[in-house]
Amino acid sequence: MRLVLYTGKGGVGKTTTAAASAVCAAQRGCRTLVASADAAHSLGDVLEERLSAEPREIAPGLDAVEIDARVEVAKHWGRIQDYAVATFLYHGIEAVVAEELAMLPGAEEIVTLLAVERLAASGAYEHVVIDCAPTDGALRLLTLPEVANGMLRVALPVLEAVSGVAVPLARRLVAVPLPDRDVFREAEELLTRRLAALQRRLVDPRTSVRLVLTPERMVIDEARRAWTELALFEVPCDAVVLNRMLPPEATELEFFHEWKRVQEERRGEVEELFAPLPVLEAPLQDDEVTGLERLAEHGRRLFGEKPPQSQLCDSPRVRFARDGDELVASLPLPGADPTQLDVAKLDDELVITMPTRRRRLRLPRRFASLSLAGARLDGGSLLVRFAPGAPRAEAG
Repeated sequence: MRLVLYTGKGGVGKTTTAAASAVCAAQRGCRTLVASADAAHSLGDVLEERLSAEPREIAPGLDAVEIDARVEVAKHWGRIQDYAVATFLYHGIEAVVAEELAMLPGAEEIVTLLAVERLAASGAYEHVVIDCAPTDGALRLLTLPEVANGMLRVALPVLEAVSGVAVPLARRLVAVPLPDRDVFREAEELLTRRLAALQRRLVDPRTSVRLVLTPERMVIDEARRAWTELALFEVPCDAVVLNRMLPPEATELEFFHEWKRVQEERRGEVEELFAPLPVLEAPLQDDEVTGLERLAEHGRRLFGEKPPQSQLCDSPRVRFARDGDELVASLPLPGADPTQLDVAKLDDELVITMPTRRRRLRLPRRFASLSLAGARLDGGSLLVRFAPGAPRAEAG
């Protein structure tokens, strides 16, 4: 099963691109689902269909769904949410407000991803296309499983142990609602086992992100940062979609000459900055691309003869190897700024910190027993050296 997620800065055409790729794949005989994981939910508008929280067929071989985080929370977050609501009600907060506050930070993102995993694992589809939120929201969505799983791996066992001893005693002394073991069991089931499955899905070679952009400086820069941050968490990218390029006939009018020249320069920059990712190009349209017919045409322009569900580029993975007397970890970090990168080793984890993201990478046993000997960026990869003894000065 192939999972492809589309994201990009708001307004660049990511929803149109996701829908076009799904329609094109379905018309070429691939059983496809297109799903909106964006709270704005414009997928139905693009498809010109009324969608709901359950998949339904909108064309032969093509289903569509708008993932409703509230519905998913009710399915997967029941006891936890009930406990949070009861706590807020006890403190005198009105019921409606209590229900809003009970939506814990990250809950909507987690259950949205759980819905993606459920749909991908259903076996009903060969190809699942996800219209993600704009870039920053998508990055939170895609990096959340590893971040949350790392924290909860430590916190949940401690909290559950405390609840088994302290909670029964506290109930005799205070009236405030207190969590029981069922709350922790649900949290552990939801946030450890299922999060682990999500992590495996997101770093699976059959999963990839496609970055949608337009030939504009701020859009290109944001997409470049997104590529770096996705690489930090080993979420593979396999293509860049360059939207709204002026068609050749536009050069017939002098008004567009300078615009066309700037776009050509930006195309060259995109090809260089995102190499080796292929750049799929789509022209500026004379009207909005909506409805199955126009989306299919748009998909054909983007992909040509290539199946939209094909793996367009292989992403390098984290590698652990020996180099003489030292062991070396290699982590792809295309476009990373060495002046904004911090690398440290804490116990059996390598901690890599960027301005807006941090990853804790569990080290193999042979590496965990060694000291950090240095780190440097080399050709789009972070090379981290380990050796016995005290750590030495970090390489530049």
